Amino acid sequence: MKKLLFDKNDHSIKLILAKNISMNFNKEINRRRTFGIISHPDAGKTTLTEKLLLYGGAIQEAGAVKSNKIKKGATSDFMEIERQRGISVATSVLAFEYEGIKINILDTPGHKDFAEDTYRTLTAVDSVIVVIDVAKGVEEQTEKLVEVCKMRKIPIIVFINKLDREGKDAFDLLDEIELKLKLKVCPLSFPIGMGYDFSGIYNIYDDKVSLLKGNEIKVIDKNEIKNSISNDLSDQFIENLELLEMVYPKFDKNEYLRSNIQPVFFGSALNNFGVEDLLRCFINIAPIPQPKESSIRIVKPDEDKFTGFVFKIHANMDPKHRDRLAFIKIVSGEFKRNTPYLHVRLSKKLKFSSPNAFFADKKEIVDTSYPGDIVGLHDTGNFKIGDTLTSGENLIYEGIPSFSPEHFRYINNADPMKSKQLSKGINQLMDEGVAQLFTLDLNGRKVIGTVGALQYEVIQYRLQHEYGAKCSYENLNVFKACWVECENKKGDEFIEFKRIKQRYLAKDKNGNLVFLADSVFSLNMTIEKYPSIKFHNTSEF
Repeated sequence: MKKLLFDKNDHSIKLILAKNISMNFNKEINRRRTFGIISHPDAGKTTLTEKLLLYGGAIQEAGAVKSNKIKKGATSDFMEIERQRGISVATSVLAFEYEGIKINILDTPGHKDFAEDTYRTLTAVDSVIVVIDVAKGVEEQTEKLVEVCKMRKIPIIVFINKLDREGKDAFDLLDEIELKLKLKVCPLSFPIGMGYDFSGIYNIYDDKVSLLKGNEIKVIDKNEIKNSISNDLSDQFIENLELLEMVYPKFDKNEYLRSNIQPVFFGSALNNFGVEDLLRCFINIAPIPQPKESSIRIVKPDEDKFTGFVFKIHANMDPKHRDRLAFIKIVSGEFKRNTPYLHVRLSKKLKFSSPNAFFADKKEIVDTSYPGDIVGLHDTGNFKIGDTLTSGENLIYEGIPSFSPEHFRYINNADPMKSKQLSKGINQLMDEGVAQLFTLDLNGRKVIGTVGALQYEVIQYRLQHEYGAKCSYENLNVFKACWVECENKKGDEFIEFKRIKQRYLAKDKNGNLVFLADSVFSLNMTIEKYPSIKFHNTSEF
């Protein structure tokens, strides 16, 4: 009888423990927000990231990408070339806590030459903040990025930046966003005056007014505004409020999460204005980690079993150690240190002794990570972009794009004594997905293909400063790289194609056959001539 009672109690204790663990796990999921910051170059994404970190208490002093007043560089621009150029060339991952919420930010490069990195990053976020410059309005790169977000139904918040500068009228900007980006906007804050007359912001979400008095911010009630600013500005403000109520829809959180409406905030990241309003609203409305579609089923975050995927690889985070880090987005379950996980593509178990959480270039080892988190794993060459890690289940997360390059150049070794360093450097940088490497079948010469021309400079710079290798480039007349697929590789047609087109054939980094077409005409003629061979624009056909 005693034995039975003991068993019964033992079972109850186990149930209580399991329930507590499950509650704690769900609590950790619910307090995570993972988002990306996207925009056209120079709209102020990196400066906004800095200010968000400042509010989160993660840094003591905010840096800026380029500013005469602020000497500290941006925390997220930690690569030397980024500091020199004043642009972001790689996505940086930053995490901080704010009011009990764990926020993971991915600050992306705005420049179109690095768009591939940004597109890949968008597969790892649950929501997005789009930054728009008040003077320039909606620019080309913003349109492309928003298009990708809408395709994936990612909830969007718009932040209109640089209100302290002379720019377009607030209503004109809202119309432009609706027209060019095809978004349904819902202003949650509104400026009082613009540029030289800029006096403050009315926070519609919290129903409070923040006024700029010298270098200080004074928070007042909306009804006190007449006594606090000039008559002209207060009359204009009251008129604008009436217009806002008439024209724009009321904010509905569910509609925002379905990405049917897009909240808009106004502010100045450099002057710390409107950023906290954005952050406070963001933690209340932004989505928690979301389910993700895999090759066999939809995976939910609160599942017990761990799954995650690699969306970025970065070589030489620490130039002293020549290390490579694979960035993993955790989709479901807990990721634990020193636990073996299945690498699905290689079908082998790997364990990680020092998984890193990020704060730009600073890293700390974490024992347990939860869905929504981004973890950096030391990579010795096992990972490629798009790889899936699981607790044992054989599933793959798809949809990480790899584009056909638009620019092609031969790469030559400028220092024969450093050929080993050059080869290592090229291989590691190509694994990052910065560019693609092709080796010609005819003579074994190496060709680098990129999406944008600026990448060649970045590769050259990083080879020299991170690997001690010098390279030079030669132009190559190639219109497009197409991946070749043929079912009958012993057939006459394929053998003839390989013989005639030998000088245009190359292998990519993974040994796949690639056809380097020198013109549109040549590509179309080849497609017509060899109907059994398929030509693909992405490597993942």
